[in-house]
Amino acid sequence: MRWDNLTRDDTSATPALFAADAVTTRTFDTPEFRGITFHEIRARSIINRVPGASRMPFEWTVNPYRGCTHACVYCFARKTHSYLDLDTGIDFDSQIVVKTNAPELLRRELASRRWAGEHIAMGTNVDCYQRAEGRYQLMPGILTALVERANPFSILTKGTLILRDLELLRRASRVTDIGVSVSVGFTDGELWRTVEPGTPSPERRLDVVRTLSSHGIPCGVLMAPVIPFLGDSPEQLRATVRAIAQAGATSVTPLVLHLRPGAREWFTTWLTHHHPRLLRRYDALYEGGSYAPKWYQRRITGMVHDFAAEYGIGPYAAGAHRNVPDEPEEPDARADSPPAPAQLSLL
Repeated sequence: MRWDNLTRDDTSATPALFAADAVTTRTFDTPEFRGITFHEIRARSIINRVPGASRMPFEWTVNPYRGCTHACVYCFARKTHSYLDLDTGIDFDSQIVVKTNAPELLRRELASRRWAGEHIAMGTNVDCYQRAEGRYQLMPGILTALVERANPFSILTKGTLILRDLELLRRASRVTDIGVSVSVGFTDGELWRTVEPGTPSPERRLDVVRTLSSHGIPCGVLMAPVIPFLGDSPEQLRATVRAIAQAGATSVTPLVLHLRPGAREWFTTWLTHHHPRLLRRYDALYEGGSYAPKWYQRRITGMVHDFAAEYGIGPYAAGAHRNVPDEPEEPDARADSPPAPAQLSLL
């Protein structure tokens, strides 16, 4: 495994984040961790600058883990495992790097004179509330360090374990700006079981939204990914937005599946096994690169925007009425007409 060449942003020539002699490898013979190998390391840096060419709307991140037991077949972060001479498929799902000194390292870096108190995003590479967090419990220390410095931050997660840290989030919200978003791309149970096999169900994630909101932590939903030809029909989009609205989300932001190198190969393998009839359609839709064409992205965003407006998702006063009927309605015929381009907030 190529530890020594791992750098801060995985592309630069900066010194390695940790050395091979600083790695402890462990396995745990418990049902939730069977088949998973943990590589415990002491990192040399924890606040990472996002590469300038990135499309991300933030500049700094903290990632206490590399690799993810959520095992989402489309995960764009899979490519990062190749920098360790690990494969982007099974190894990404089962060889997890744990930065055991993340809380103490973050506290030190936040106290540095060079740090200007800028926004820090978490959960943007791999999920900081994946199953490993239940054992290593790094996030309470990370959140405490941020609270102590009143440093603004945001969290994106598919994990229900975030509720363990509810009181820390409430403390943070009293001293700084925070943002919490839960990722729910669809509510189709069969699709979830095959494409996101290691995650809590969409219903449990929406319970997280409901719980956070009821405790005064506004929570948005990143509706990601919208999977072409499997989760993008007007009926499916409407059902997902309706469930998100019922959970009390403050916003919904659709994000169409993108297939970067590393993820694309693994997703194509999954597609070949589960939906071989769609291979040609995917080749055509993604022939221009990692992203679906703009016209397709605008179509999805427009439909989600219309459904969000219909169900009252967006800035609203606490306790305001939401137009969410008790029983599902028939799909609106307007969903088949070309929508206007729109984009809702991410965090």
